[in-house]
Amino acid sequence: MAKIKVMDEILANKIAAGEVVEKCASVVKELVENSIDAGSDEIKIELVEAGTKQIRITDNGSGMDKEDAILAFSRHATSKLKTEDDLYRIETLGFRGEALASIASVSKITLKTSTGNVGTTVQINGGKIISVTNSEARTGTVISVDDLFYNTPARLKHLKSLYTELSNITDYVNKMALSHPEIKFILSNNGNVILNTDGSDNLLKTISSIFGIDIVKKMLAISAEDNDYTINGYITLPEVTRSNRNSIITLVNGRVVRNADINRIINDSYHGYKPDNRYPIVVLKIEVDPTLIDVNIHPTKMDIKFSKLEELLTLIEKTIRISLKNQLLIPHIEVEEPIVNDFFDNTIQPLNEKNERPQYEEITLDLSRIGEENVEYKKSEDNKVIKNEDLDNPLFDIVESTEKLPELYPVGLVHGTYIICQNEKGMYLIDQHAAKERINYEYYREKLGNPKPDSIAMLIPLTIEFPNNEYMILKENFDLLEKMGFSIEEFGVHSIIIKEHPTWIPIGNEDKAIRMIIDLVINKEKNFSLAKFNEHVAATVSCKASIKANENITLEEMENLINDLRKCKNPFNCPHGRPTIVYYSKYDLEKLFKRSGF
Repeated sequence: MAKIKVMDEILANKIAAGEVVEKCASVVKELVENSIDAGSDEIKIELVEAGTKQIRITDNGSGMDKEDAILAFSRHATSKLKTEDDLYRIETLGFRGEALASIASVSKITLKTSTGNVGTTVQINGGKIISVTNSEARTGTVISVDDLFYNTPARLKHLKSLYTELSNITDYVNKMALSHPEIKFILSNNGNVILNTDGSDNLLKTISSIFGIDIVKKMLAISAEDNDYTINGYITLPEVTRSNRNSIITLVNGRVVRNADINRIINDSYHGYKPDNRYPIVVLKIEVDPTLIDVNIHPTKMDIKFSKLEELLTLIEKTIRISLKNQLLIPHIEVEEPIVNDFFDNTIQPLNEKNERPQYEEITLDLSRIGEENVEYKKSEDNKVIKNEDLDNPLFDIVESTEKLPELYPVGLVHGTYIICQNEKGMYLIDQHAAKERINYEYYREKLGNPKPDSIAMLIPLTIEFPNNEYMILKENFDLLEKMGFSIEEFGVHSIIIKEHPTWIPIGNEDKAIRMIIDLVINKEKNFSLAKFNEHVAATVSCKASIKANENITLEEMENLINDLRKCKNPFNCPHGRPTIVYYSKYDLEKLFKRSGF
């Protein structure tokens, strides 16, 4: 007797549901994508108990006739792929034909749909069609998914808390609203509206609906293109960051995607402008010919493969760097007032090279109408699309800001850490450790980037012993240390002896600096980059060689520090992204002491 049998269709759908329907957000994702593919410009998502009891989605798309409404719940039934060639040029969000069948197999579904003539209502429980009847002729589709996982208790048991499920759904709908600002999205839970966009096709206004007006005021528009890719969107100034990568949102041809390489390059583009453990808010839309991407690698369709990925990463990195390099501003200092008066500007503004309050021309906001639903946002007319030829232009090379500090006159030191300076414009606070760290960093980076055979013999050679695994790694990289100017030899079983070191090693900290550099060599990344290694060495050594907090220095030393800082290519941030200087204008000081008039 044959042991192999064709699996029952409902059982097969339940198995497929294990991949397609992971949680409540998976159901919302699949149904919303169907609504978008149907041409909807208004989608309403209503949840009961975070979707565990009911998910109801209403759209005004093209709808379905009776025959299609029934067939849609069959496995691998789709209107989006007709031939094998279509698989290599996917232009819709859905295409696999598995979602509805999988969802129906683990829930109770009521579908009402119409193309404008007689409507159809289909009721399904656990994958079995219970009834098919006529209904009202409203164009579009209403689909209700009730009691998700009611017939698969193991899956139901492992759903997260209601707050977690609701958070996942909200996160997804937010990203879809950003991907399609031309569609009005309404999301509610137990009757409480969570998100309501206006569908005006204004991306900045949609960002405001999700992140708030304060974030929008600190965003820069970016736009660039090459022969294969077009990118555009908004990025925050370096002062606005989050503790995780969730606010780096990438959208490809209207699809929310996850790509570790893109997230990494976006974050790397901010290197030196912010702390490495903080992440910017980015909404990046990528348009590409469908033949250059493959979305058919996972049932969720969120993972994606790119052809010419390196070209895309270069385009993204250069575009963000170009946008940021002229925006290195001294961070805002918030001033809180007990009485809010429109006459006052509640924020101490950053400094630009002319010592004036800068205008972020990428975004124009009607601030007098904040809080109204019809606040208008627009891109500046000066916002230019960066083209491929621009990226190859030497003028657009990735360099640090050429802005310089204004003349500053030190007057004192607070807590042995913060230098107080003044000029006719206002007051400045300089973190002496961060400032010296920036000065040292640029000095060491220059030395490492232009190595010379200058070295100095150690009075007492340094001997270091290592565990056998670390010693093998170090031995393999002797040439790297020798290029830096070290004279290094094997000494014993798992030991080395260093007889000479580069002249730029800080005097008095030779032992500590050498050991740190060797640790960096041992722990270098798999995808080793000499430039990044040199940068890491420079940042590490500069930190240890800098003035420490609570270390009093003289007025003359303060002046020398400020003069050296002014010569830096980027005087506004330490190598780890922390600010070196903050600014209070004269007006801000008067406002703090209530000396400014009404």
